[in-house]
Amino acid sequence: MFEPKYTISDRLLHNIKKITEIVSDLNNRRFSEVVLVEFAKKARGVSAFASTSIEGNPLPLTEVKKILKNKPENVRDSEQEVLNYNRALIELDNLIKSKKIELNLSLILKIQQIVINDLIEKHRQGRIREESVFVNDPKKNKAIYWPPDHKDVALLLRELIEYIDHNRHKIDPLILAGIFHKQFVIIHPFIDGNGRTTRLLTKILLADLGLNTFNLFSFENYYNKNVTKYFQEVGVLGNYYDIKDNIDFTTWLEYFTEGIIDELFRVKKELDKEIISPKTELKDYHKQIIDFITKHGFITDKEYAKLTKRAKPTRNLDFRKLIDLDQIEKLGKGKATYYKFKS
Repeated sequence: MFEPKYTISDRLLHNIKKITEIVSDLNNRRFSEVVLVEFAKKARGVSAFASTSIEGNPLPLTEVKKILKNKPENVRDSEQEVLNYNRALIELDNLIKSKKIELNLSLILKIQQIVINDLIEKHRQGRIREESVFVNDPKKNKAIYWPPDHKDVALLLRELIEYIDHNRHKIDPLILAGIFHKQFVIIHPFIDGNGRTTRLLTKILLADLGLNTFNLFSFENYYNKNVTKYFQEVGVLGNYYDIKDNIDFTTWLEYFTEGIIDELFRVKKELDKEIISPKTELKDYHKQIIDFITKHGFITDKEYAKLTKRAKPTRNLDFRKLIDLDQIEKLGKGKATYYKFKS
């Protein structure tokens, strides 16, 4: 039975509270659907670049963006890695939005298969490794970690999945996602694609944060800023069987949550730029409409007239701006016309 060791340190508690505050702030804002779609596309590009870069992919962000835009047919391995990761992101995002996603072995194998498609032999795609492996330190050119024997991998994955399922509504999603991330790396279930698969699967658990703009979120970006630090925090040294009972997840969870904060601030900064642009800036009277709909579910022009001294033609322009920004939609006709948030 998997029972990870960790402590809710002051640093970890502070990080969790900070994340809750930022998520709440972002969720209280509404943005144009056009803006969100464009931002989501950019976020996927950042994620695909960062996560593959962590594993040694040499392509710069500008090149990654070109590849994702043009989707060339004849590609090198480095380009294939990027295309694979982007495809996996799209698939996961759709599953998360549908709320029909379940973290299980089938999904884990499917994601790994997408990640390493056309990069290794077919018989190793979407399958747990059937041989022993070791993790090498490229700088020292020597082995530093010996993962569990391949015969134990299936059991260890099952125990990890059961732990997640059992605690999904008992433990903070940040802690649960962090524990899953590190333990999956420790198990090292595949011949190739372990890191990329881990980071993709972690997104499923982070979705439980309830962030409305979750698809703008690229937590991989933080790790890529200091890859050495990431590997130091997420990895372990020695033989798995010698160290498994003494692994403490606390410092990793502190680092993990700090990465979430860093990325949330990036998203907030990007969205703040959009908010203050002339095209999307909302005045107090626009916010009155939004606040009224938030409280009552809809608003009519008659109700809006009671809130403001603006003339009817101007009120119509106010409604039109929010419609153009995909914030609200117009329903009904004539005197029965009303407005509500766009579904």
